[in-house]
Order: sequence, then structure tokens, then C-alpha cells
Amino acid sequence: MMTIVIFLSGCNNNKEKKIIDHKQGKADSQQYKPITEKPENIKTPDGMVWVAGKTFLKGAKEGDKYAMHREKPAHNVTVDGFFIDVTEVTNKQYKEFVEATGYITVAERPIDWEAMKKELPEGTPKPHDSILQPGSLIFNKNVNAVVNMANYSQWWSWKIGANWKHPEGPNSTIEGKDNHPVVHIALEDAQAYCKWANRRLPTEAEWEAAAQGNAKGNIYTWGNDPEVLNQYANTWQGVFPVKNESVDGYELVAPVKSYPPNDLGIYDMLGNVWEITSDLFNVNHYKNIDTSKQLINPTGAEKSYSPYNPLQEEIIIKGGSFLCHESYCASFRISARMGMSFDSGSDHAGFRTVATADMLSKE
Repeated sequence: MMTIVIFLSGCNNNKEKKIIDHKQGKADSQQYKPITEKPENIKTPDGMVWVAGKTFLKGAKEGDKYAMHREKPAHNVTVDGFFIDVTEVTNKQYKEFVEATGYITVAERPIDWEAMKKELPEGTPKPHDSILQPGSLIFNKNVNAVVNMANYSQWWSWKIGANWKHPEGPNSTIEGKDNHPVVHIALEDAQAYCKWANRRLPTEAEWEAAAQGNAKGNIYTWGNDPEVLNQYANTWQGVFPVKNESVDGYELVAPVKSYPPNDLGIYDMLGNVWEITSDLFNVNHYKNIDTSKQLINPTGAEKSYSPYNPLQEEIIIKGGSFLCHESYCASFRISARMGMSFDSGSDHAGFRTVATADMLSKE
């Protein structure tokens, strides 16, 4: 998918860079005791839950047959306690933000070709003006045959007029879908919501800590049994991408809380829609970590790198989506990690937010 996003997503020259407004990682602090108890003077915000600080195994777990090289080697990390949304940010919540601020998402803005071509290979011809219009990527539900699974363009379409209010194109609507996760969200769109709500995006380590719940080394949010996937996560069943059997009851995006939560009461961390984090995506990052030392509140790689998208910076997205299948990405696992370019958006990517006690004490 990412190669398509490279060409079709860069739309404005006001792109914000990654915001790191939380504690940087510190190494080799074996005596460090993370914050585990929720401060008594801080009330848990509505729609959030406390995740106790802990040390756990981040990255590919032993016995995970789907684990990819970018998830290895696994390594211990320690995170302080924090609050996290129990669901992905919904259409209703994002609408409240937009109505309060007048914010316009990346997918709704006119495309600036001069800014866009800077992130494309030199000499890339300018597309026709009929194509250079605001829009986003949507999954092509009408694919009936695939020649090569490596050619992602066979099931992705650039849809003019697709955005968070019109997730399948200009003739679609979110009416009656208040409880669906908001989609077609780029990094800047998620950051803007966070700033308004006094929240921030989770680091990858925080995201995995929350997904693990009370466990420390599970492959999935419910444990290690892949046979119950359809009961616990909205993913693809059948033959990807030509036949979706919808065994779990949902063909595409499902309303939040349609599946059981993990043992902390957090819903849909696997499947449904990918979730944006604050860490830069670097396929070699884990290999460069000194695994003999413990990392405290790590914030990821200093530089982004993906051989499939070398010209753009990418942010880590987690959890997989309704399109994940064992033959395609298999990212319905806690350790799975994918890159998404800063200006990207699609119908299977959203986000959830976190807050720390020091952030809430300022409200």
C-alpha cells in the first residue's frame, strides 16, 4: 500500500513534523521504578482507562509465525503509567473537534503540486489536473482477480472527494456512523485533534503496553491463541482481496466496541483500523538497539527509513485493520508495525490518544 500512498498523498506545504511532547527514552536504568499507581488527585478522563507502568517484552514474541524482521529482536522496555482511550477516536468525537475549531483535514485541502513533487522521484511528471484534486485512498471492493500480490495498486484506489466525512467518496456519508472510528486521518490531523483535546499520540511502546493489558509477552491482546481471531478482532476472512466472507459479521469497518476488550477494558487494538503513533518508522531500528540495556519510556527511532518509501518520512501505525489476512500483512498482532507517510490517509487508518498525569493536572 505504501508505494501508492507516496504518490497520491502529499497535498500541502504546511506539514507539521513529528511532535514529541513527552519524556525521551533513557537507557541502562535498572533501578528505575515506573509509575504504576494512578495519582489519587487525578480523575480518570471519560472514555479513558489507566495503564499501569511496567516492564515488558516489546517486539516479536517467541512462537509468532507471522513475525517480520522489522519486529526483531524483541527487547525489554519500561513505560510509566498513562491514560489511553478505550476506543479509537470516533466520527462523533472528531466532528466535535472540527465544529469547535473549523479544522480542515489534509484530504480536504487543495493539492499543492510544487510541494508534492519534492517528495517524489526527480522527473516525475505532473498528473493531469483532473487527478490533482483533494481525496484519499479507499479499498477497491470490486477486485475479482489478482495477478501479483506485490502489486498493491490492484486493490487500492485514489478517490477524489474521499475524506473523513465521506469515507467511500463524495456520495458517501458518516450519517448514522457516529460510533465508527474516524478514518482518512493524516498525522497532522491526529496531532491537531490531540492539541485541542489536551492529549497526545501514544508512543509505540505505550501502545504495546496498553495492548498487552495485564500481560507482558502476549502475541495478541487476548493471549496467544490465533484460532479465536474472528471472535476478538475485525479482520479479513476468505481470500484476500477478492473474497470477503465476513465471518465476523463486518465486511469493512465496524463500530467501536463491536468485539470484546482486553483485560484492561480497551477495545479494538487489533483489527478494524490501523492506529497512528508518535514514533518514526525505521525498519532497522530494533537491530540498532543495545538490547543489553533496558529502555525507559522509549520514543523510537531518530530517523525514518523504509526501503519501500525512501523519499518520505513515515510514522509507525499499529494494530492492523479490517483488511488484514494471514496472506496479506498478518498485522493483527501486538508487535506488528507498519509505516505511513506523514500526509497519508486511507479508509482503514485512524488513531486513539493518551494522556499523562502531568498533562491532566494542567487542565
